[in-house]
Amino acid sequence: MKIGKYIYHKDAQWGTYKSFFPNPFPPVDGFNLLPELIKMDSRAQHFVSKLDGITQLLPDVDFFIFMYILKDATSSSQIEGTGATMMDALEAEAKIDANLPDDVDDITHYIKALNRGIKLLEKIPISTRLIKLMHKELMEGGRMTHDARAGEFRHDQNWINGTSPHDAKYVPPPVDVMQRCLSDWEKFVHVESNDLLPLTKAALLHGQFETIHPFRDGNGRTGRMLTTLYLRETGLLSKPVLFLSSYFKKHQKVYYDRLHGYHEGAIDKWVQFFLAGISETAQEAIETVHKITKIRERDILKIQSMDKRSSKSAIEVLPRLFAQPIVDVTTISEWTDFTGNGAQKLIDRFIELEILKLRNPEKKYGRSYIYKDYVDIFYDAHKDK
Repeated sequence: MKIGKYIYHKDAQWGTYKSFFPNPFPPVDGFNLLPELIKMDSRAQHFVSKLDGITQLLPDVDFFIFMYILKDATSSSQIEGTGATMMDALEAEAKIDANLPDDVDDITHYIKALNRGIKLLEKIPISTRLIKLMHKELMEGGRMTHDARAGEFRHDQNWINGTSPHDAKYVPPPVDVMQRCLSDWEKFVHVESNDLLPLTKAALLHGQFETIHPFRDGNGRTGRMLTTLYLRETGLLSKPVLFLSSYFKKHQKVYYDRLHGYHEGAIDKWVQFFLAGISETAQEAIETVHKITKIRERDILKIQSMDKRSSKSAIEVLPRLFAQPIVDVTTISEWTDFTGNGAQKLIDRFIELEILKLRNPEKKYGRSYIYKDYVDIFYDAHKDK
């Protein structure tokens, strides 16, 4: 099934070239997807529901969400060429180590944008307004924006892979057609689709958004964030703990091939790839929650062996380590009523209990400490050591 076609287009800057003109969306006659995709969607929904259920039982769940977002921010940025790692981003968020790669800025901007989107979703639905506000947070003041016009849809032609629209692998619709496509897309988000299961619809929304490519830069990152927001808005997830960027990064060539195939008409293959990613990622997240629960219970038992005053402070510190697993003496002082010396003693006790580890034993000053067992849970899933 074709969702559009290439048409020769002419503008003052580039002359005559072929760009992709999407058909009205969704198709009048429906998508006519393969029947087996219904089973794949149902299976993926089963894992998403299971994840949502056990996540709601997890104490202090809001503390853990940051690590899920950080993991997604790292993978999504690396898809676009960022070299900074998850550990670099952790250090940047902790504001302890200033000697970091410049491109960690890409990850921190993504975190801010996704958090902004999650917060906005409490007040406004997924819409072009929300998308532009997220894009502004993502791109404004970024390391390299290539005149991205943060928070604005493009006013000129863009393209993917090439030096101009004439030799590009893909040329999205021109601006006037893009505006109509965005309107169709926004309506499709909120229309009841009797013939589409929700995760299949999420796949189509992502594929169509990347086909439209409405920004000069940041389309991929914005589109991947929107998938998480859509799962949240539909009620499939009560908390944002399912992100697909690590799956897309793991299968990056297939991801790009399937997206390109989507606007060429291979919609079934794209939906199949997307649903497989939902199932795989949800199962990984379920295992992550189990590992978090075990570590949390283990370390609470360790803390109970401390003296009364230290134990009280440690119980306050432990949940915060799940949101900021790299700390120094200043951090612990801010979290407790201990002075610098008292904070160091609490850290030393955490080290004795094998909760915290000294990050660099060779450093004499400005030492920092990591909740390594916890961080390793996300590194194991992220494959980014």
